[in-house]
Parts: sequence; C-alpha cells; structure tokens
Amino acid sequence: MAVLTRPKTRRTREPVTSARTHRGRGRYLIGAMCLAICTVMLLPLVMSTLASVKPTAEAAASPPTYFPHSISLDSYHRLWSYQQGLPTYLANSLGAALLTIAFTLLLTVPAAYSLARFPLPGKEFIFIVLLLALIVPYQALLTPMFLMFAKVKLTNSLVGLAILHTAIQLPFSLYILRNSFSAVPRELEEAATVDGASHWQALIRIFLPATVPAIVTVALFAFIMSWNEFLGALVMMSRGNKFTLPLVLATARTETSLGGTDWGMLQAGITISVIPCVLVYLLLQRYYVSGLMSGAVK
Repeated sequence: MAVLTRPKTRRTREPVTSARTHRGRGRYLIGAMCLAICTVMLLPLVMSTLASVKPTAEAAASPPTYFPHSISLDSYHRLWSYQQGLPTYLANSLGAALLTIAFTLLLTVPAAYSLARFPLPGKEFIFIVLLLALIVPYQALLTPMFLMFAKVKLTNSLVGLAILHTAIQLPFSLYILRNSFSAVPRELEEAATVDGASHWQALIRIFLPATVPAIVTVALFAFIMSWNEFLGALVMMSRGNKFTLPLVLATARTETSLGGTDWGMLQAGITISVIPCVLVYLLLQRYYVSGLMSGAVK
C-alpha cells in the first residue's frame, strides 16, 4: 500500500529578508542621527565664520542676514590691532596653556604612578579624597586662591594663571593616568626590575611609552580647558598686556561708537580662538578615544 507523502516545500526566506531590511533601516537611522548631530555642532561655527567676514554694518544689521552680501576682512583688521594687539593675547593664551600642560603632567604622572604601583597604606582612600575635588566648583576657590596668589605676587602672571588651571585639571588627569598605569602588565615592570631598573627608569622607559594615549588625552584636555577658561583669568589678571584671548573678546564686544556690541570683531575673535582647538584635536584624535578607554577601564 502506497503511503502518500506531501511534497517537500522550500523554506521561505522571509525572516532573513526581514532581518536584513531592519538592519538596513537601522543603518540609515544611525546615519541620519549622526548627520543631525554634526549639523547641530557645526552650524554655530559656520555661522560665526560667515558673520566674521561681513561688513561692519551688515554684521550689526537687525534682522540679521545669514549669508554675507559681500566679503570683508575689516573685522579681522580691527581685532589684529585692538589694544595691545591680537598677537600679544594669542601668545598669553598659548603660554598659559603650555604651562598648564607641563605642570599637570609633572604633578599627575608621578602621583598616578605611585597610586597605581606602590603598596601605599590607604592609597584607595587617598585616591578617592583627591577625586572629591571634582565635586567642588572651582569658582568657590577663586577668592582664597586670589588672596594667596596676591601675597606671593603671582597675580598678573602667566605662571600664576597656569597654576590655577592646573589645580582645576588635576583630579580628572589623575583619574585617567592612574587607571592607565594600573592597566600596564605587571610582568613588564618585573622584567625591568630584574634587569636592574629603578622605579624612575621603569616609569620613563616602560610606563610612559605604554600609556602615550592617556598622556596625550590629559594634555589635550588641559590645553582646551586653559585656552577657553575665562573666569579665573578675569579674577587673576588686571593688566591689559597680560590678558588672554577670552578676556579680550569679552571687552571687545562693547567697542563701538554707540556703546553697542561689535558683532563682526567678536565673531572674528571667536573664529580665531576655535582654530587652535580644532587643529590640536585633529592632530591628536587617534590617541583621544584610546586614551579615554584606557583610563576608564582598569
């Protein structure tokens, strides 16, 4: 007796096609979100750059024009010769930023190495106490720091301003570097010790090359913070020839014949102040993400 069997049917590929469709839609959605975020981030910079090349009358027009009717560099010429001259203020900002980087690395590298590698009693408690400075707004410390700096004659000084910026940057830098040093394999340190290396030699020859991304990340954050910081420089500096670029931009915005805002010169200064930050980030971006990850994951 013959047994009737149903003919085999091919399995439909609808689930596979549906999954591919969903993945494709997800990629388009992520791409659209990235494009929207880039637009939101870049649009103010583009508008500031366009406003800086407008003629003076057009830059102050109300309602404003989004695109310049004619290109003019008059705002840049006025800013270049404003008060002490733009090169003076750029040099002050750059000097304070470089000193901040140097002071931050000189203090945090040995401290982070000690907290990461030496068997210090209560080092975790010490580390937590140092990190508690992150919850204290530095604006609350400006008055006592100004009084202390005035006694030792560090006001109106780039060194004093760099020390202030270093104090602001220390807790975050210590957190990044300490965790980065902890992630270095202990076998490397033991091999260096067997070869007769001291702790300083191990730090210089083993740990610093192994944690270059974290060090570059700390330097990048210190530079950007010092370059853009305004309130501390406003409190510490009272001489015009010691002003940094943010202070000059704050005073330049009221330099018109009628006491209003010189929008053209202000936008020119903002455009110039953004350029060093963008260049430094582009040059060091390959270290940036890896440095943050090495400092965040132990």
